[in-house]
Amino acid sequence: MSPKFFSQLDQFDQASCDCGPSCCPGAAKKAADLVESRPFDAPWVTGRLNSEAGEIPVVATKLSFRDRAGHWRVRWGVRRMSFAVPPGLYAVGSPDARSPVFVSANYKFSFDLLRASLDGLNGWILVLDTQGINVWCAAGKATFGTDELVRRLESAKLSRVVSHRTVILPQLGASNVAAHEVLKRSKFRVVYGPVRAADIRPFMDAGMRATPEMRRVRFGLRDRAVLAPEELAGVFSRKVVLVLLAVWLAGVLGVRFLRFDGPAVLGAILVGAVLVPVLLPWIPGRAFAWKGWLLGLFFAGGMIVLRGFPPAGIRGWAAALSYLLILPAVSAFLGMGFTGSSTFTSLSGVIKEMKIAVPLMALSGILGIAATVAAVVL
Repeated sequence: MSPKFFSQLDQFDQASCDCGPSCCPGAAKKAADLVESRPFDAPWVTGRLNSEAGEIPVVATKLSFRDRAGHWRVRWGVRRMSFAVPPGLYAVGSPDARSPVFVSANYKFSFDLLRASLDGLNGWILVLDTQGINVWCAAGKATFGTDELVRRLESAKLSRVVSHRTVILPQLGASNVAAHEVLKRSKFRVVYGPVRAADIRPFMDAGMRATPEMRRVRFGLRDRAVLAPEELAGVFSRKVVLVLLAVWLAGVLGVRFLRFDGPAVLGAILVGAVLVPVLLPWIPGRAFAWKGWLLGLFFAGGMIVLRGFPPAGIRGWAAALSYLLILPAVSAFLGMGFTGSSTFTSLSGVIKEMKIAVPLMALSGILGIAATVAAVVL
């Protein structure tokens, strides 16, 4: 949906959408390697249930420490593309032929939140092969869609397991699912559930009817804050860390790279990757790049004052100018990247913003480097 990937807000997910690396080339193959594993060997499988369609794994509805540790790990972007479950049919509790069928992506975070929300209920979970991507992003990439749903209904032999013809789909997967086509091709009716997993029980109690509040996509403070680790993990890649470490070591040895100010650059990164998401609704303006630039400008002003204001001589003013040109550009770039994790943006809006913001940020960075050079040679 935008320059980067989304990190949670999946239909039955907890907060926002995290495409992250899962939208990158080669991601599908990595996830496909994992889904070939035997589901009965998974630690979250507690037993087997015999049916006319064969043995079906029964999954736990209580998340273990290992499950939660995995959630924490992928928040930081560690082995993100190995966090998937084999597609197919699973059982929760002691379901029978009349029990409801919930559809999920095979991104394990989405699957875990769904099965945890079904604690105390009897039902079935039909997991589609979305190549390790959550529902919302998979719907955009067409891996969560009509064809895959119909194919999975047939391969799981669901008609032999349940007596009804209804499946409950994540609401945010609706963009790529044609309910009338599913009914025509599989004889199964599609019902869209609530946005959040926490609302599944009241949704079922109400006869599979969602209230307006259940349909509302929220993106509150907590939802935004939990995305910060993956934002930072993307910034501090191995190569970036090595470069910064090399610059720091060179400084320790007395070799100065122009006027490189490590703390100032680090601060600009934190402003763009952490403060912009957290303070998003309260920062003036609509464009994410603008929001990042504005906070970066305030931060740059603070760094100039901290480093000594007013600056001494032409060299000092050139250094101050470099702060005003480089630091806001860094924050703006990282703030703009958050468009891929937000529910506030659209594809056309993101494209328009990038066409305007990227050249301006590049120009600001180039002029900032020139000012940095001037601060040394003047």
